[in-house]
Amino acid sequence: MKTALVTGASRGIGRAIADRLTAAGMRVIAHSRARADLASFDEIERMFTDLAGTPIDVLVNNAGIWRPSPLGETSRECADELLAVNLRAPFWVLQCALPLLRDGARVVNISSVAARIGVAGGRSLYGATKAGLEALTRNWAMELAPRGILVNAVAPGYVTTDMTEEHLANPATHLRAMERHPLGRLGAPDDVAGAVEFLCSDQARFITGQVLNVSGGFVI
Repeated sequence: MKTALVTGASRGIGRAIADRLTAAGMRVIAHSRARADLASFDEIERMFTDLAGTPIDVLVNNAGIWRPSPLGETSRECADELLAVNLRAPFWVLQCALPLLRDGARVVNISSVAARIGVAGGRSLYGATKAGLEALTRNWAMELAPRGILVNAVAPGYVTTDMTEEHLANPATHLRAMERHPLGRLGAPDDVAGAVEFLCSDQARFITGQVLNVSGGFVI
C-alpha cells in the first residue's frame, strides 16, 4: 500500500485530496495545523521526526493561506505569514521529506491562477508566493528527476471552500468570479482532488515539472 502525506488536510481542498487518495487505496497521513504549524521550522522538523522510518510515495503540499493585503496596507506580520506558509513551508516540508521519499514518488504542489493572472483585491503578495511555488515545482522536477520523482503543480481558480467563503459572500464579488470562469460555475474541492489523483497515478508517469490549470477556463 502506498503512503501519502497531505498538508492542510483538515478541510477544503486538502480534505478532498485526502479522501480521493484514500479511495484510491493509499494510506493517507493527513496533516493539520494541530499536528504542526507549518510557519515554524521546528514544528515541521518535529513532524518528520515523528514520521521517521515511514516511506512516503506521495507528498501533496496543499496547506496555504490567503490574506487580503493591499499594497501600502500590508503589515509585516501578514507578509511574513504569507511567505512562511505558502512558500517557505513547502520548501522545508520537501527538504525534510526527502529521506523518506521513495524513488519514483510523486510531489504535487497546490498553486493558484493568481500566480499568472493579475487580480485586484490585494492579492499581489499571495500571487507572488504561488508564482514562487511554481518556480520551485520546475526546479524540483529537474533536481529530483534522477530518482524518478515526479514533481508537478495544480493551479485552481476560485474554489468554494472555507477560505474563500467570506470573500465570495459579497454578491458583486461572487458575480465577478463567476464571470471569470467560462464554464459558468466555481470550482469544487473535488475538482482539484481529481487532478491531484491523476498526477499521482500511473497515467501521469511521464509528466513532470508541469502546472495543471483546474480553473474552469479562468486562464483562457
